[in-house]
Amino acid sequence: MKKYITTPIYYINGAPHVGHAFTTILGDVLKKFEQMRGNDVFYTTGTDEHGQKNQSSCQECGMAVQDFIDMRSGNFQKLFDAMKIDYDFFVHTSSQQHKNVVKDALDYIYKKGLIKKKSYEGLYCEGCEQFKKPSDLDEHGNCPDHQKAPKLITEENYFFPLEQDRQWLIDYINTHPDWIKPKRFAKEVLGMLAEPLDDLCISRPKSRVWLGVDLPFDDDFVTYIWFDALINYISSIGWKSQGDNAAFNETWAHCTHLLAKDILKTHAVYWPIMLKALGIEPPEHLIVHGYWLGEGGIKMSKSLGNVVDPYEVMDLMGIDPLRFYLCNAMSLSGDAQISIDLLKQGYKQLANNIGNLQMRVLKMIAKNLDGKVPSAAHLEAEDKALLENVANTFERIYKYGEPSLELVNELSAEILKAGDAVNAYFATQAPWVLAKDESKRERYEAVIYTTLDALRLIAVAVYPFMPSIAKKILVSLGQNDEIKAEFKPVVLKEGTQTIVGDPLFPFIA
Repeated sequence: MKKYITTPIYYINGAPHVGHAFTTILGDVLKKFEQMRGNDVFYTTGTDEHGQKNQSSCQECGMAVQDFIDMRSGNFQKLFDAMKIDYDFFVHTSSQQHKNVVKDALDYIYKKGLIKKKSYEGLYCEGCEQFKKPSDLDEHGNCPDHQKAPKLITEENYFFPLEQDRQWLIDYINTHPDWIKPKRFAKEVLGMLAEPLDDLCISRPKSRVWLGVDLPFDDDFVTYIWFDALINYISSIGWKSQGDNAAFNETWAHCTHLLAKDILKTHAVYWPIMLKALGIEPPEHLIVHGYWLGEGGIKMSKSLGNVVDPYEVMDLMGIDPLRFYLCNAMSLSGDAQISIDLLKQGYKQLANNIGNLQMRVLKMIAKNLDGKVPSAAHLEAEDKALLENVANTFERIYKYGEPSLELVNELSAEILKAGDAVNAYFATQAPWVLAKDESKRERYEAVIYTTLDALRLIAVAVYPFMPSIAKKILVSLGQNDEIKAEFKPVVLKEGTQTIVGDPLFPFIA
């Protein structure tokens, strides 16, 4: 089966932070999960290079527009490459390919008579690049995400009606209960649809915003940033209003959008109605996550300056532990806290749970068994039960799990539980004591074998989160690093040479 996974495209008005890193890591984790199950995956991420915020940042820098775009977009691409994100296509909304599809989509909808020009007065938040209702603001009249009061703007623009499809969208959500994950966000969208929808302003006059895609039917205007940006999901896979869309349809059929909750309305209200106007079905799934809260318990934001620098974290502990922490810590019921201290705690948990266990057992057999995997001939019922429980848990998740935050939370939690269970088993069996008594040689070898084979199962399961760590564990056990979602227990062959190697999680202060 072919799967299509997307992240939002990121504004280039500032430097990337760990919030951007999380969504992109989440996409990479889900891609690897699907690949392990034998599915073909096309994964896109990229940058949103138009709009008023980017225009203002460009002007402040005093750079030529394309130089500014290349520099700022390059910052995101360099970060994702440093994090070893396996994306298949990096979106640039300033590319001619993307602009052509935006114009094609606009022209198609315009010719259907769905776009009208009119005057409008409203409260405009430059941070969101959206018009706001008074009910969208906090008690101080500020945008809750940007902590600034929006400006009252009156101007003439082009509008796309939403109200005529409101009931269709309500019905779609109710008949597709797994469309939005977690489900609590579907209730939030239904709340947005409880009242009539205003027409969507899809243009900005060039007198105010010139960094964008010209409207194909009026070159005094550029396309509204969100109408432009959302089109990336279909421009990346070759949609066109006329001609053969067979390849597009095959890829789009199993599309999953990843997004933070602050852009839920654009993706769950504007986007499906836009797609309906284009004759395209909604994406198969929307996976929505909460905010990462920085210092002071406030959502991380470049404009607020409370971000965690992903480079600082990677320099401290490496990318794999960061990937695991973020996927394990993101709450299903709300937002999640992040700080350097919390990241260190997560790192040390991995070191104690998996790293120390691996190093202890490998050093033990290097000393007592010439580093070779012992026989599994004398495994007892409790040994087999431990391995079967670990294997069956991972087999169930990989066989039946569907891409979601629930999946990554459950899988990461079960990996830690498996590590705890094997550590408890190892401590109870005390193989360092058994090794001193030749009459207990068979029991010693059974305990060592059970621990090694459990580590193998954990390594396979943890691969989507920590691919480099997973491969290091498998290589240390004398296995090749080709990883598939196969969780049969008692697979290690007697006599296989193991390698102690360096610690998986070197000590950090």
